[in-house]
Amino acid sequence: MTKGPVTQTPWADWRKLTPARLALGRAGAGMPTEEVLKFGWAHAMARDAIHAALSVEKLDAELQAEGWITSQVRSRAPDRTTYLRRPDLGRVIVPDDIAKLRNAPFVRNDICIVIGDGLSSLAVERHAPPLLAALKPQLMNELKNAPVVIATQARVALADEIAELLQAKLSIMLIGERPGLSSPDSLGIYITHAPFRNRNDAGRNCISNVRPQGLSYDAAAFKLAWLVRAALGRGLTGVDLKDDSDLAFLASNASARLNTPK
Repeated sequence: MTKGPVTQTPWADWRKLTPARLALGRAGAGMPTEEVLKFGWAHAMARDAIHAALSVEKLDAELQAEGWITSQVRSRAPDRTTYLRRPDLGRVIVPDDIAKLRNAPFVRNDICIVIGDGLSSLAVERHAPPLLAALKPQLMNELKNAPVVIATQARVALADEIAELLQAKLSIMLIGERPGLSSPDSLGIYITHAPFRNRNDAGRNCISNVRPQGLSYDAAAFKLAWLVRAALGRGLTGVDLKDDSDLAFLASNASARLNTPK
């Protein structure tokens, strides 16, 4: 039998369990050509995800079709280059949109949802609508008439100013996370009670890696709903709010299995 050009490693089976780059083998003293090409492709995907513009009108139309009440705002970062170089500008709304939000015909609600492009518009376009669809039945009463604000060139803290303008008690920020070489479309969620401009990050709870290959929509929605109810009930988020949703999720699944007819 002719020996192949790639020397495999004894840990090759581990690759079935994780997208991490391990047990890649070697070709002589270097990496196999296939793995080098895959790495280059992943790097290009991550770079494109950062620079791709969010299709705001398409997302807006999709959300309205699902019954959400929407509006659109921009941060003070005028373009992508400025956004990447000046994170502070991504945390503040342009003056014209401040007035627009104040005059928006929203019904006052305790919760404000903000969808920001962040560092991956791809993550927002793919995962924000199905996540909200999974969340709605979990928080049917709490989300009734809740406004959804789509924000471009947005950083996490932009949700604080938006929620403060809308006089919401709690902000939920869905935002594209920094792309990795195995996940260019990972969605992050930030929950903040009593949001206001210049709010400290220690006052937030975070749910990360929301995507089919990471944390599923249903699991993320359950966790988010638990945190929202806990935040509203206790009047706090962040380091003072311990996330025990996983225990509740396991208990819920165990109860469902016990009540399933055999």
